[in-house]
Amino acid sequence: ATRAPDAFHPRSSRAHRAQHVPEEWTTQNHHKMNWSTLQWVLLLASAGQIQSLGKLCFTVLEEQEAGVKIGSLSRNYSAPYQLRDETHIRVDESTGDLFTKERIDRETLCPTHQDGDCTFPNTALVGLNFDLVPIIIVVDDVNDNAPFFERNEIHIRIPEDALNGTGFPLDDQAQDKDTGNNGLIHYHLKGSNGFFGIKQNGYELELVVQRELDRETRENHFLVLVAVDGGSVPLSATANLIVTVTDVDDNCPEFDADSPIRATVAGLGIKGAAVAQLKATDKDLGQNAQITFSFSRQISDRAKTLFHVDGHTGLISLAVDVQVDSSEKHMLKVLANSPLCPPAQTQVTVDIKPLASPEPTIKIRFVAEHKDQVIVLPENEPPTVLALLEIQDTSSDKGTLSLKADSMPFSLKPQAGSYLLSTSKPLDFEMHREYDVTVVISDPHGTRLHGRKVIKVVVEDVNDNAPKFDQTLYEKDIKENNTPGMFLLKVQATDADADQFGKVKYRLTNGGPFSIHEETGVISVAESLDREQQETYILTVLARDGGDPSQDGLAVVSVNVLDLNDNPPAFSTPHFYFFVPESLPRLSQVGKIPVSDADDGDNGRIMDVRILNEKVPFAIDLVQGSLRSTDEVDREKQDRYELLVVAVDGGRPALSTTVKMTVFVEDVNDNQPKVLLPSSNLSCLTISPATKAGSMITKIYAIDEDSGMNSDITYQIVASEPALQSPFQIDQHSGNITLVQRLSGEDYGMHHLFVVVRDGGKPDPLQTTVWVNLLVNETLEKCQVSAVPEYLPATLPPPKPLPVKDCRGESNAWLVLLCGLGLMIVSGGVLLVLAVVFIKHKHTKRKVKKKNAWETENFGELKPLN
Repeated sequence: ATRAPDAFHPRSSRAHRAQHVPEEWTTQNHHKMNWSTLQWVLLLASAGQIQSLGKLCFTVLEEQEAGVKIGSLSRNYSAPYQLRDETHIRVDESTGDLFTKERIDRETLCPTHQDGDCTFPNTALVGLNFDLVPIIIVVDDVNDNAPFFERNEIHIRIPEDALNGTGFPLDDQAQDKDTGNNGLIHYHLKGSNGFFGIKQNGYELELVVQRELDRETRENHFLVLVAVDGGSVPLSATANLIVTVTDVDDNCPEFDADSPIRATVAGLGIKGAAVAQLKATDKDLGQNAQITFSFSRQISDRAKTLFHVDGHTGLISLAVDVQVDSSEKHMLKVLANSPLCPPAQTQVTVDIKPLASPEPTIKIRFVAEHKDQVIVLPENEPPTVLALLEIQDTSSDKGTLSLKADSMPFSLKPQAGSYLLSTSKPLDFEMHREYDVTVVISDPHGTRLHGRKVIKVVVEDVNDNAPKFDQTLYEKDIKENNTPGMFLLKVQATDADADQFGKVKYRLTNGGPFSIHEETGVISVAESLDREQQETYILTVLARDGGDPSQDGLAVVSVNVLDLNDNPPAFSTPHFYFFVPESLPRLSQVGKIPVSDADDGDNGRIMDVRILNEKVPFAIDLVQGSLRSTDEVDREKQDRYELLVVAVDGGRPALSTTVKMTVFVEDVNDNQPKVLLPSSNLSCLTISPATKAGSMITKIYAIDEDSGMNSDITYQIVASEPALQSPFQIDQHSGNITLVQRLSGEDYGMHHLFVVVRDGGKPDPLQTTVWVNLLVNETLEKCQVSAVPEYLPATLPPPKPLPVKDCRGESNAWLVLLCGLGLMIVSGGVLLVLAVVFIKHKHTKRKVKKKNAWETENFGELKPLN
């Protein structure tokens, strides 16, 4: 079979490479084939039904997500389609599209073909005849692997005399698992400071010296070798490159500046005694720094005989025993030698002193306390004799003793051939702890110095100094609500005394919420502070030394507690109650609203007080701190207002408090009574002449929208038509109209009652009027009134006072007795009348009920006026 001409991927390079893919496509993946499919293929092959067609090549990038389309078989072959192996790819049976089944990693798939193509074969069964089509899948590389070094540190040694441009191979190169440009690595250096560069030639990598090296100046260079691959988005790796500059012999010996240039030898010297120690150095290392010392040939033969120099140590010593009677001076030239270097040279002048006659000496007899030839004297002692001094002189001339000029405060006085050494004033340990008193021996004429003696005087400390603070007043600010144990400040006191006398310990005399470390003087806040409880603390710090008795020093610490906004505004009560009349004018003050804040400054300043409710007739007066009305209030519309008021302080962040305010609207007599029954002045009611006296005829029903006394309604008949004595009477409080006397013939006809309805308002009650029309007639037909009388009083009479009898104000005994008797008679009469009325009422009750259904004691059954 021949390959279809258009079976290759459009990428010609890949198509070209596909021609060289080996025929060994039956690889280790055969065992993954579906066994049933294989049996079917073998059956068809045995029957000669399968035809092998040309190879197809497809290309896919590695590291793509599963489901990426890599090509299609439909361009060359017809459906259906099937793959023998679906390990990495799959085919759509109807469309022939090839897709990846998983993320393909080229480096895992082809670990041994990094520099060539990475491929894997497969076989497709196409068409109804199940033709075999070999497939080659080429996996292209992406830059998904960064270069890496096998070692994080690379060490290389370079001699310090290496010439500029010299290269040193670097064998520890980076590796990259990618291929092509993605695996091509380039190098550069960081931190070389111009001393080194990188030279890359193919796979060879060299470190090139670019500046002169000096081990004595810098022995190690720490560089960073950076490897970068050639990907479109390059990846990199780094390794530490440590360059050690090795030493070469490029420095010569030099004598040290502190090597002696003059030495003195006593007239009687012993062989081997040290004369002078020479020092020389070489900046090189190891063998390159070895130095040998020797005398120059230019020194005298006498010097060569007397002196010896150690070649390794440079110690000049006596070569023989020396005893001379006159002075000698020798010039010694010493050489310091090192390989490949000219010798360094120095000159030492040695003076040999002759033997001298015995010098006079001083014998000391201590008077004051002493130890190991040292006088110990407590400070602050008055002038005290320290010692008795005598001259011991072997010569014939007796010398004299005197003090060196700087030996004050001491004095030396002759006494009986000896000398008394004394202090001239009290000594102060804090000023001077010890003295070297120099006693000079001179000849009797004071022209020649024969010798001197130094007497050490140590001043012993006493506890004569109290601790002193570096400042007597400390001031410190601290914010409230601190953490307990917080550091506040450190006080420090010093004591000029020594040892235990100068050791200071601290304590607080009034610590409160503070504590102090007795050794360090660190003051801490033992508990959380609250500025609202106490704003300032005055602490007294006592510093006590270790003397016995001890001495004290004092300091004052002023602690200012700074405010934090930790207190919200506080109202005087959580619920305010105010009472206002409904006639309250606008902008009137309803009541004071005391509010405060325990904090300080802006934290304690009340910045805003406002009402949270909407559309209420009140507002807060911030200046006066009060609640004011902003509109009229009407108790009949709303008798109370429940307000929420918030106060906000000026802290950051601000704190707030909300309280309740209840404003009760008190009633004002601004509503006159309203008569509900009768419904009009033309209403009329027919009354039977047989109605018995005492019967309730009808009732006036009125209301008042006010409250309290302002709504307490009273009723009064102020006029009637006809004007004769009316047989009707109204109850002042209930409005019930009753028949007070038996009706007679002259009572027949229409009766018009003019009733005044008043409330109980003070001082001026409000009132309204109504006509009550009653028709006395045998027939109970419904009556009608077309007009009411034109009579209207000019002024309405005042309400009748309640008939109350009070005899408590009478002072005469007879009047009191008369009142009591009168009350008894009236009471008896009332009881008698009530008994007669009750008996008569029971007798006639049934008859009246049948005849006058509207006459009943039940208010709900009364017939109202029409």
